[in-house]
Amino acid sequence: MASPLEDPVLIRPFRGHTAAVTGVAFNTNTARLVTCSVDRFLILWELRTQCTAYRFAGHEEAVTSVDFSPDGQVLASASHDHTVRLWTPCIHGESSVLKGHTASVRSVSFSHDGNSVVSASNDKSIKIWSVGSQRLLFTLVKHTGWVHCAKFSPDGRIIVSCGEDKSVNIWDTRNKICVKSFSDNEGFATFVDFNPSGTCIASAGSNNTVKLWDIRINQLLQNFKVHRAGVNCISFHPSGNYLITASTDGTLKILDLLGEGLIYTLHEHKGPVLCVAFSKGGEKFASGGKDAQVLLWKTNFDKLDYEEVLKHNFRRTHIDDPPHLLDIYPRSSHLHGTKIRSIQVSAINCLIQETRNFCERCLAFIVKHVLCIPQSILLLCIILWKQL
Repeated sequence: MASPLEDPVLIRPFRGHTAAVTGVAFNTNTARLVTCSVDRFLILWELRTQCTAYRFAGHEEAVTSVDFSPDGQVLASASHDHTVRLWTPCIHGESSVLKGHTASVRSVSFSHDGNSVVSASNDKSIKIWSVGSQRLLFTLVKHTGWVHCAKFSPDGRIIVSCGEDKSVNIWDTRNKICVKSFSDNEGFATFVDFNPSGTCIASAGSNNTVKLWDIRINQLLQNFKVHRAGVNCISFHPSGNYLITASTDGTLKILDLLGEGLIYTLHEHKGPVLCVAFSKGGEKFASGGKDAQVLLWKTNFDKLDYEEVLKHNFRRTHIDDPPHLLDIYPRSSHLHGTKIRSIQVSAINCLIQETRNFCERCLAFIVKHVLCIPQSILLLCIILWKQL
């Protein structure tokens, strides 16, 4: 059992790709890991058996992104060959092709119900596809440059995208329009994603930065400048308290979003690190780089027992309800082109009350189980604490 802030540990490297590894993704129970590469292949690694892996061929050019469906029954991949493929993750590796983009597809990602995938392309468009019917549902167009990444929010109502036009756009999936845009004059975002509650987005920047935005109040919450080169990928821990980043400077960095600081730098890759992802439970993470290596890590630094922490601290790990669309739509003039007030490093206001609640639970645990104080006195202590 890991102690708090115990160092992350490299479990093992996986070698099977012959070129840069561009994407990594876990299935729900962390029994499988899928990776993709410039070598045009996907590899499905069985993590519970040491020597089992399946290589899937089908793309005609470099594979840029890969994702597991929430139920683990489908894989999605994107490629420079202008296509998205849906795969059955079995020994035969059968796939179907989704055609519609007219240039390289940079990213692909499932909705949280697994019914749709969203793809982002150099053709400046974002496309949403039906997994069941394997057809195009609709296309979102506003970016004026290559679109690097697009992700669904946890509830599927909105999509975030980023591109080389230096904008991060928020889309209403029902009305199929862009409702908000964040801009960055210093560089462009290479990767974006939602935090687990869907209230914030994080962006990885070509200008070496990682930024955290609250999409409800249209405000930059944190701006981390911890890398010496462009940041290629980010991944939220399921608690929402940690963010891991992968950079061209050859390092992985782990950021504590509550403490607003860098807590670990990992140097195992030999060259640029291109992708990183936490497992669904947060107990592991995987990274891939230009060195063609896939590294599997044990997280360790979060909490004692992940399942128990996630169960007993549900409110802390699900801080807020997803934002209502009325919180995201501009109330007066539209926000495109508006300069947003920037904060270098600021506390995450929405976490303050939950942190207090978590402290109350810790105090209750210590008083009851360590000091063995009766329940009546315990309740009195909690009441007095709340009066502070």
